[in-house]
Amino acid sequence: MNRYPLWKYLLIITTILVSALYALPNLYPSDPAIQVTSSKGQVFDDQFTQRINLLLKEKKINPKAIEIEAEKVLIRFDQPDVQLVAADALKEKLGKDYIVALNLAPATPSWLRAVNADPMYLGLDLRGGVHFLMEVDTSTVLDKNLNPYVRDFKDTLREAKINYKTIVRKDKNIIASFTDAAIAQQSFDMLKKEHSRTLNLTQSASGLEIFATINAQTLTAIKRFAIKQNIVTLRKRVNELGVAEPIIQQQGLDRIVVQLPGVQDTARAKEILGATATLEFRMVDEQNSPFQAKSSGRIPSGSKLYSERSGEPILLKRKVMLSGDHITDAQSGIDENGQPMVSITLDSKGSKKFSRATGKNVKKLMSVVFIETKINSKRVNDKLVQEKITTEEVINVARIQEQLSKRFQITGLDSPKESRNLSLLLRAGALAAPVYIVEERTVGPSLGQQNIDNGYNSVKIGFILVLIFMAFYYKVFGLVANVALTLNLVLIISVLSIMQATLTLPGIAGIVLTVGMAVDANVLIYERIKEELRNGVTPQTAIKLGYEKAISTIADANITTLIAAIVLFGFGTGAIKGFAITLAIGIVSSMFTAILVTRAMINLIYGQRRIKKLAI
Repeated sequence: MNRYPLWKYLLIITTILVSALYALPNLYPSDPAIQVTSSKGQVFDDQFTQRINLLLKEKKINPKAIEIEAEKVLIRFDQPDVQLVAADALKEKLGKDYIVALNLAPATPSWLRAVNADPMYLGLDLRGGVHFLMEVDTSTVLDKNLNPYVRDFKDTLREAKINYKTIVRKDKNIIASFTDAAIAQQSFDMLKKEHSRTLNLTQSASGLEIFATINAQTLTAIKRFAIKQNIVTLRKRVNELGVAEPIIQQQGLDRIVVQLPGVQDTARAKEILGATATLEFRMVDEQNSPFQAKSSGRIPSGSKLYSERSGEPILLKRKVMLSGDHITDAQSGIDENGQPMVSITLDSKGSKKFSRATGKNVKKLMSVVFIETKINSKRVNDKLVQEKITTEEVINVARIQEQLSKRFQITGLDSPKESRNLSLLLRAGALAAPVYIVEERTVGPSLGQQNIDNGYNSVKIGFILVLIFMAFYYKVFGLVANVALTLNLVLIISVLSIMQATLTLPGIAGIVLTVGMAVDANVLIYERIKEELRNGVTPQTAIKLGYEKAISTIADANITTLIAAIVLFGFGTGAIKGFAITLAIGIVSSMFTAILVTRAMINLIYGQRRIKKLAI
């Protein structure tokens, strides 16, 4: 009557072992570490780690370990003081081509990492850090998207040899004026045919004016794209800070929340988050020697000295063929030779200008200069002064094979990662959607540790009280429920670790709530068993009926709570999502432990023998 088939026991044992394995990494404390990444997407090898080892030995620093992880090098230390000294030394020796950032690295043993068993992340409220609420100036994005249409209108009508009076932009409208109604109608038909997908075009009552506004669908797409670009760009900036688990997400229609656990220097965070990027296309000065110009210090008139990625000097013409202001889109991809590239799209004015310039210089060398601007904060006479730091780098030199126009490709990039970063930065730079910090909060590390201690104590106290009550009130059955409750906690932690979820204070609240809800299911089952015993049925029958009759009530209660958790996760943000996800995981795991696991244990204890009385 009260027996499980073998496969159920095997399922339970397998689930418990897997859960214990993936929950185990959370028992290992983190190591103070330094994260080294390449600003150019360089792939690291053993030779680079040996170089780092030698640099540290010069400073008499012995790292705990040096590891290559994907696109970064992680250097572990035993003490935070040693970590700080090593970071300063590496920043000085490695130079601007590498990003050196402080980090906390999980000390998970290699045999656990081999099966992808990693600890869950800790959120801002537990680890400390900075919180920014940033607002994207979508009106500026709209301006940037409207202005090219003014140029396009003028160019289109000039090419068609149509005379217009004026074409100006006023607020959110582009107004084209004419002296002749017939010409205005001809222009209207031409412009509507070309721009009907993105613009709403109307005529005045006199027929002498054309009004154009960006349609609602395009306007929504522009705003969404601007937010998306800024989020991706901010993620790239945050990587420079070495933050292992940042939270960067959209809030509302035009705001972005940025949370950086472990970061305390808000000024440094602002510098990184405020950077922009663009491109310049220049012809190469092939008539003069860049090496001679560098050694002598005499730069030929009309030229400018740059450095290529290899470090070799190169002379470029001072006249800019094309600037990044004319870039309307940039997409990363792979060219026909299997190499990373970025596909560039220009606006009307830019394409004409670039077409003329490249047409005159076929078979000559052209360069692409990547320009990145960051805002640096420094104190001058006890005043905080903002200064712009601009970095210029030649990322590509190629011979012009044919006249280029609106769309073309940039090749010669180091990696697909670099092509993705460049395309995203170019799009963000082209849109120029300013971001303003409207709210800033700093959570100190001591507060974070206090939160961890308080959260841990709340779980521990609640857990112990429930264990004592269940053991005292339900005896053997209570001990079984306690074992299931312990397994439930292990299951929740393991799932959070497998998902690489970020644990926050609301998440801990969800776990505490789950502890109470998990034991509630056992209380319902055990009270039903007691009721059946009072009705005079045998102990074995009471166990069977107790589980069968209580399961529908338990399912109803848990399913309704699960629906509420799903709604919270779907419509909530930040802390609410953290609470919802731990609650949802806890509900599913408690159903498994409270019903399946406890029944299996009761079957093993009572199911194989004749009994007259239950310890309940």
